[in-house]
Amino acid sequence: MTTIYDCTVPTELLTGMRLARAAIGKGELVVIPTDTVYGVACDAFNPDAVNRLLAAKGRGRQAPPPVLIPGIPTLDALAEHVPEEARVLVKAFWPGALTLIVPARESLKWDLGETHGTVALRMPDDEIALELLSETGPLAVSSANLTGRPAATTAQEAQTALGESVSVYLDGGIRNASASKERDSGSTIIDLTGLAIGKELKIVRHGAIPDEQIFGALS
Repeated sequence: MTTIYDCTVPTELLTGMRLARAAIGKGELVVIPTDTVYGVACDAFNPDAVNRLLAAKGRGRQAPPPVLIPGIPTLDALAEHVPEEARVLVKAFWPGALTLIVPARESLKWDLGETHGTVALRMPDDEIALELLSETGPLAVSSANLTGRPAATTAQEAQTALGESVSVYLDGGIRNASASKERDSGSTIIDLTGLAIGKELKIVRHGAIPDEQIFGALS
């Protein structure tokens, strides 16, 4: 069974982070805590690793994973165009549980699946995730569960779901244990790609940040 590293223990944190960086560099999968639920992560620029992530979850290319990033400058590096509404929301909610779908930069050499020229980006509010991202760069990350099953709120739940398909499990404690029944336990996902053609933004998933806070920030 793949080892779970308790990140509250300094020696295990150092070992787990080192092994996680190495695994990502080799195109393998790691499980990391985020500010919402646990995620299964891989190098966003390694197509084989992304396919491995989708296979581990039992998910097809028609459902491409979001990409976690270490900071706002990476948003501009990965997006072809960042609308003003996106910058307002980023200022209000990043780092945090908000994922923004924007046009992907056309020059990028990656394959996340059937994205139709878009990418879903988020800067998580979690020290472990941000530290790893600062060293690896953007990571394709999806909730650490089998497709159709509840998202993992502990590293142990993630291990039960994904087992040996993951090389390293980083345990940051329980996450999002009291999610609202009215909202998904993951991040709120907003599609901003229609703004360029005169359409309104669309809330794709009603998640941890309530709709009224989203519209309040934009008003």
